[in-house]
Amino acid sequence: MILTVVIASLAFSTPREIAVSRLLPAAPALAAAMWPVLPTILLGTFCLLVMISLSFFYTDLGTQYTGAAIIAVTLAAAYASHVRLQREEILLQVRLVADAVQQVLLRPLPRRIENVEMESLYLAAQEQARIGGDFYEAAGTRYGVRLLIGDVRGKGLSAVGAASAVINCFREAAYDEPDLPGIIHRLETSIARHSAAFPIQDRPEHFATALIAEIPRGGGHIRLLNCGHPPPLLAHCGKVRVLEPTTPSPPLNLAALIGDQYCVDTVDFAPGDQLLLYTDGVSEARDHAGEFFPLPDWMGRQGPEPPRQLLDRLHRDLLDYSGGRLDDDIAALAVRCPNAQGREYPV
Repeated sequence: MILTVVIASLAFSTPREIAVSRLLPAAPALAAAMWPVLPTILLGTFCLLVMISLSFFYTDLGTQYTGAAIIAVTLAAAYASHVRLQREEILLQVRLVADAVQQVLLRPLPRRIENVEMESLYLAAQEQARIGGDFYEAAGTRYGVRLLIGDVRGKGLSAVGAASAVINCFREAAYDEPDLPGIIHRLETSIARHSAAFPIQDRPEHFATALIAEIPRGGGHIRLLNCGHPPPLLAHCGKVRVLEPTTPSPPLNLAALIGDQYCVDTVDFAPGDQLLLYTDGVSEARDHAGEFFPLPDWMGRQGPEPPRQLLDRLHRDLLDYSGGRLDDDIAALAVRCPNAQGREYPV
């Protein structure tokens, strides 16, 4: 509208030879990018009335040609505005569906399960995405608190489907299986069935890295089963340990190729200790020089903060380090060891 007023003012105040009025068709064309259909048509009508008014002052202005151009551009702009609004409505519905899927697949975790404090972080690499192939889950069972984090190979809907199969299986197996290898066998079967039911043309079958952690009631130690996943970090008294598996275990859906021998490691987990589980999008975030994010060093510089504050700082520092651009999805779980006496930690 401001552009129309400026053009009209210049058209009345400048000499005939400049013919600023020929710019009037641009106004409804620009309005179509922002306005609904009716305001776009009204603006085009206003531009046409301005052109007709100019014809009373300049009889040789070529009003008929510019007026025809205004009418044609206004009709085209109105149609473009209609199409834009339809696409925005479809995009809104898709985002609502994506949000609902995320609430089901990556539902918010409780801040505390059986006195174990935890928080989660998820960042999609694509700006408009809501969810990808990274996944996590937690469950309070009779065997203790069990945690899952993993990453499906690939991206898009196929990766989301495979992640959904793994998470849904874990939500059942975590309560039923008495040990961690039993859970992994269930997850292996689930992703194998999903891969067979939904094959991807011209690509290898689905596989996923995964890590399961189990914190028994009362804490004291933690059991880890790592299936090809980045090793978690354990902060104890200001020192950080990278918890590499004693014996590598195969990623999910690759056991038939490289064997199904699974190794469970037991690590001390004292009151006040922090455990950070993460996907490779965290450790492989790069700066402008191509250097990886120094996650163990970063973890060592953090104090004994609550899990939420730790992940908020990780979120901020990852974006700063990568210049605000992520090349891969990011998922992380921060867990603080329970107090042996059952007292809550100060936050």
